[in-house]
Order: sequence, then C-alpha cells, then structure tokens
Amino acid sequence: MIKINEHYLKLQESYLFSNIAKKVSAFQKLNPGRQIIKLGIGDVTRALPDACITAFHKAVDEMSDDLSFMGYGPEQGYEFLREAVSQNDYKNQGADISPDEIFISDGAKCDAGNIQEIFAIDTKIAITDPVYPVYLDSNVMAGRTGDYYNGRYKGITYLESTMENGFLPKLPDEHVELIYLCFPNNPTGATISKKELKKWVDYARENKSLILYDAAYEAFIRDNELPKSIYEIEGAKEVAIEFRSFSKTAGFTGTRCAFTVVPKECKAYDLHGNAHDLHSIWNRRHCTKFNGVSYPVQRAAEAVYSNLGKKQVKELTDYYLKNAALIKQEITNLGFSCAGGDNSPYIWIFGNRDSWDFFDMLLEKAGVVCTPGAGFGRCGEGFIRLSAFNSYENVQKAMLRIKEAL
Repeated sequence: MIKINEHYLKLQESYLFSNIAKKVSAFQKLNPGRQIIKLGIGDVTRALPDACITAFHKAVDEMSDDLSFMGYGPEQGYEFLREAVSQNDYKNQGADISPDEIFISDGAKCDAGNIQEIFAIDTKIAITDPVYPVYLDSNVMAGRTGDYYNGRYKGITYLESTMENGFLPKLPDEHVELIYLCFPNNPTGATISKKELKKWVDYARENKSLILYDAAYEAFIRDNELPKSIYEIEGAKEVAIEFRSFSKTAGFTGTRCAFTVVPKECKAYDLHGNAHDLHSIWNRRHCTKFNGVSYPVQRAAEAVYSNLGKKQVKELTDYYLKNAALIKQEITNLGFSCAGGDNSPYIWIFGNRDSWDFFDMLLEKAGVVCTPGAGFGRCGEGFIRLSAFNSYENVQKAMLRIKEAL
C-alpha cells in the first residue's frame, strides 16, 4: 500500500494565491462584462527591458546554428552571468561575494522552498508573521512544524511584525537555529536599517544560527542608507544565505531567472558539533536536482547589468514605485493606516475588518483584487496588501473605484 507524506495534510486550505485566483475566476464567470483590476498577486505587467529582449533574440539565434548552439550548461549558471552578478550586485556595493558563491536558478520562490532540504528535520525555525507562505509551507511539508492549532504551528517560533513595532520583529526570546527574513518585506513593504539588520547578524553569530535572507525586492530601494544585501553587514557571510530574483527587478516573472548566494564561510553542524560548509552541500543538492536555466534566459539576465539595461531597469522599477506612491497617497487620504509604498512595491493596509471580508468587498463593489492579510499569518488579520504591479492608468481607475466603494 503506497502511503502519502502525511505532513501535507497539515497544510491549511489551498495555497493563498491559488485560492485568490479561484475566487476571482468564479466572480468573472458570474460577471462576464466586469473589468477586473488586479492589484493582488505580485506579477509584473510591463514588458521586458529592450536590452534584455535584444540579448534574448541574439541568444536564440545562436541556438539555431550548430556552431554556436548551447546544450547543457553548468548547473550553477554560466560564468558570464555569475561574474556580472558578483561585480554589480555585490562587489560594487562593498560586499565581497565571488562568482562561484552564486547559484543561478529559475526562481527565488523555488530556492526559498528548496533550501530547507539541506537542514535537519528537528531544526528550530523562526519565521516572521505575517510571512510569504512558501517559507512556512515548505517546512510544513518537510515535517518540521508540528501540528496546526489556533492559527499557528506548534513547532514554529513566530516573529510578530505589527503596527506597534513598525513591522520590524524583535529578536526571538528563545534559541532558534534557522531564521527567515525578507526586506523590503513581502507582504508589509517594511524596510530594515543596517543597524537593525546587524542585530540579527550578531544574534546568528552568537547562537551559531543561520539567516535565510530574501532580498527579492532590493531593486526598489531608493534610500541609500538602507542595505540592499545582508552582506553589507560585517560577519554576515558566516551566517547568511541570500535569495535574489530578476522577476520584479526586470520583469522576469514569466521568463524565470534568479540566484542564491551561499558564501563559502557559511557553516552548519552535524550531530557531533563538527562544522560543514553549506556551499558544497547546496552545490551537491543543486547539481542533483537542477539542470540549469536556459542559455537565452541567462543572456537576457546578463543584459540587466549593461549600461542600457541598468537605465531601463531603473525606469521600470521607478514606474511601479510611482504606482505605489499613488496607492499609498489615496489610501491614506481615505483615512487608512498603511505601511510600505516607499522603497517597496507593496502597500500594507489596515482595514480594521476581517481580511477576507475586505477582499470580497473590494472585488464585488470595486472590481479590484487585493491580497487578504490573513493569508500571510495571524498578524495579517485585519490587513490587505495592494500591489503596485499594474499600469498607472489601471491604478488610477482602481483608486477611484475603491474611493466610490468605500
């Protein structure tokens, strides 16, 4: 008798964004003539930068000629892209990350979900609340979280992010070994200073813990005082793995390219207390289960770092930040408290009502899709998240509709 992994039965309902998609689909069937404006899921709406498209086409043409055709590439990514990432995202920012510490992948979501495989099942985990669901759900699937009770899993240490603490959780009161952090934060849009981030790095070094740092939205940071990478903090290379993505940076949500940085100094320990470098362990896992991102996609990603590519990416992210500023201004004018929108494409809004009720009301009365905060954790109840990823014209329409609905 074949048996299932019963930890999957502990997962709550469907995946948040799948649930939203089903609700929207059902609404559209009942209201076929109604235009829906989607400000929920963080999917970009503008085309890839021209620099990336040009590189993409050139690489596809290379694939049409036997002499320039590329077959299997290095699982870790082509050297040309890893070098571009190393120089532009790290060394130019004062962080000494070498190309061979960078692993190219097909998405930060995939890496953030897969990374837990290399850690022991009894690892004590700390996760922020509210939280991007993949961090939590992937550990539920693995069997680290214990049973679900009263809105939370018994085996998880929850780091509460609330209005009272400015959506910056405090250090855990108990010892934890694996810490998930995301800044600029999804879903709250909160950012963290170097001073505050250093507290987490110091905690990890003192406790031989590890930080999994999701920096997927760093391209939206405009405040030069804010860290774009955890490796700007002294000692972070010893205790942190960082995830980055081209999805929101350059519109690669449908193209799929990202990377994870695992410094060679980064260690974890066996049952006898012996240290092992995570770089080689992740490399072994990566090579076993992943065959690499396609050559044309990696050439398109490389173009992000050209002079023209940098200019176009800045224009692209500026466009979405303009949307975010409009949303934040209009929502604030309506009397709501909110976070994010500055240095972030997300606006986290306190609706002072049930999150799913707010979602339903906006969908039915305004034809606007948001993301209910309760889907991100207990501390998300009462909030909704609006995304800046749409056209400016649609954002204007959405704000007018919301104003009328309220």
